Amino acid sequence: MPGGRLTQQERRQIAIGLADGLAYAEIARSLDRPTSTITREVTRNGGPAGYKADIAHLATERRAQRRKQGAPRRQVVDRADGRDPEAVREFEEVFSDIFIGQGLPKMTARALASLYATDSGSLTASELVGRLGVSPASVSKAMSYLESQGLIGRVRDERRRERYVVDDGDIWYQSMIASAAGTTTLAEAARQGVSSLGPGTPAAVRLENIARFLDFVSESIVRAAEQARDILHSKD
Repeated sequence: MPGGRLTQQERRQIAIGLADGLAYAEIARSLDRPTSTITREVTRNGGPAGYKADIAHLATERRAQRRKQGAPRRQVVDRADGRDPEAVREFEEVFSDIFIGQGLPKMTARALASLYATDSGSLTASELVGRLGVSPASVSKAMSYLESQGLIGRVRDERRRERYVVDDGDIWYQSMIASAAGTTTLAEAARQGVSSLGPGTPAAVRLENIARFLDFVSESIVRAAEQARDILHSKD
């Protein structure tokens, strides 16, 4: 398969494929590129609905220029687990770009992706500093945010070091429940607005519809999270 950066023409073919409703894998095959390359390219540049070939190409050129002017990237070294360092790095970039597209700050997304790429599902702050090539303060800020969102846990290992973990079976369940709670809070606020704006007015009707929609979504999230936990973590 060809390596190197995507060309402007390839990006235009990606845009055409997206407009035609093709899956990333189909677009990748037509360009003789890895599917992960297309996934990362589209996620990083507006998603399927917002991808613009020329804008994506210009943005990539600007990012490359900033990297040349900035600090050198961390060196890729042989891994003790025998995995291909470049393949792992590419996976982490794809995963972190998806998290960024969902609203996570860049450093936070990179840290979370690094955690998911470990067999243990855990890393210490110093290990994250080494993997990401950033300051301890940046890691601390990123992990505090992830912890506040219920996306990671914190434990002490046998050496009494604090470790950040994503392998706790209840983390995603708790995260979904927290998301549902936030949706419920928004629904309640919208419903309070009905009284403030006067029942039956256009604004009040709009808010009531929002509240009913959010109630349904919240209840569905909780129900699905509970079902998933029961199925995936059931004991034989």
